[in-house]
Formats: sequence, structure tokens, C-alpha cells
Amino acid sequence: MLIIAGSPSMLGAAALSSLAAMRCGAGLVTAAVPCGLNLTLQKKITNVVMTKPLAQSRRGTFSLKAFDQLKNIWDGYDAIAIGPGIGRDPGTLHLARMVILHCPKPLVVDADALFALAGHTDILLKAKAGRILTPHAGEMSRLTGRSVRKTELDRLKTARDFACYYKCVLLLKGHRTVVASAQGKTYINRTGNVGMATAGSGDVLTGMITAFLGQGNPSYGSACWGAYLHGQAGDRMARLKFKRGMIASDIIENIPYALKNNLL
Repeated sequence: MLIIAGSPSMLGAAALSSLAAMRCGAGLVTAAVPCGLNLTLQKKITNVVMTKPLAQSRRGTFSLKAFDQLKNIWDGYDAIAIGPGIGRDPGTLHLARMVILHCPKPLVVDADALFALAGHTDILLKAKAGRILTPHAGEMSRLTGRSVRKTELDRLKTARDFACYYKCVLLLKGHRTVVASAQGKTYINRTGNVGMATAGSGDVLTGMITAFLGQGNPSYGSACWGAYLHGQAGDRMARLKFKRGMIASDIIENIPYALKNNLL
């Protein structure tokens, strides 16, 4: 699987999402980053994750030129994710939209790639394969044009209506994360705790979902399992230590225990 992530000030997002995917049983994970960050990422990340340097802009973020590079390699991956920490430079956002539209593989769309999608959601109707979107309430507000307050008033309906209209899977993060399918199925997750509202937690979730996708699971099931096991890993951490001091890497460390308790 391939995770397109990172920028000069947010390289940790690439590391967290990639490591989370490995902990969820992905046989091989490649983190695609702007070429100038490749050596830094190799030092920052564990040696079990591969890296792929892509074309970058003058600001060190992904360049639109990276699209041709991705087209040449994406058939070699079972699932792809884009968005964690990629930044919001215009060329990077254009690249994200091109990948969302043209990538022939199941794709998880998160973080800055969701920012790129705002105002361009019609491309979801033309996408070449299944898409899983993972917004929090603020990102969902940008996608729909509705206020955060209205989004939160009926989270289930908001997620289901969007997923059905745009023929995607929508995971609306927050207290009682909601997952909705293109066919109108919904799941309300009841694992997790307030300590998980920490920087990088969403990147971990992205990596987990992408790993399940890459193992041949359906998009809806991958999103549901990702939300559930992400929360279970966080709940175990909260029992062992303390919610207030939890960081994203703590969640990753507890993924194997969540998997053992539920999948074996």
C-alpha cells in the first residue's frame, strides 16, 4: 500500500500513518513524500517502511509534476491514502484532486486532501474506484457548505446523505464516529475516549483503514474496523496510563493488542 503524505512542517503525519498501517498487518507500506524530505523521513521512521521520493515545489511540498510519477507506480499497490500533512500549496491541492479523480485503486482521502476537495466534490462522482473520506466536523462543514453546528446536530444523517449522493464511504470523526456507505448503511462507533483528541490521531486512523483496504476488505468494512480498533487501542492506552497525556504513537503501540482481542 502507498501513503502520500508529509510536507516540511508535517513530516510526522507520514510517519504515523505508515507505522499504523504496518501495525495493522500491511505486508509492505511505502510512504511517498516530497523528494527533499526523503532522507529525513528515512531517519525519522522505522526501517520496515519503504519511502518513495516525488517531485516537489520550491516550498518543499508536493508538486503537480508528482502526478505522472504516481501514475507510473500506483498499479503496484492494493490501496492508497492521500492527505496527511501534505499542506495547502495550490500545486499540492491540484495534485490531490487529480489523484482523487484518476487513481484506479481504492483510496482513503484525509486531512489536507479533504481541504483540496472542498468546492470540487463533484469529482467524487467521476472517480475511478472506491473512495473513503475521513473528515472531522470542521472538514465536513467545508465539504457540504453547512455550519459545524448543523453538521453536529445530526451526524448520522449528514454522513449518510453525503455518502449516498457521492457514492463513497464517509467516516465522520468525533464523539461516536459515524461511518456511512454509498448504499445507506451506517455504523456508530462506541470505542475511544477524549484522550485520543490529540495531534496525529487522525493520521493513525488513516493508516489503519488503508491497511485493511489493502488486505482486500470492502471499503465500508475497512472504515468500520478502522474506527473500532483505533478506539480500542486508545482505550487500552487510557487504562494503562492516563488520557490527558496520550499521544498518537501510544495508539499505534496498542494496535496489536486490539487486533489480538478482536481478530484472532
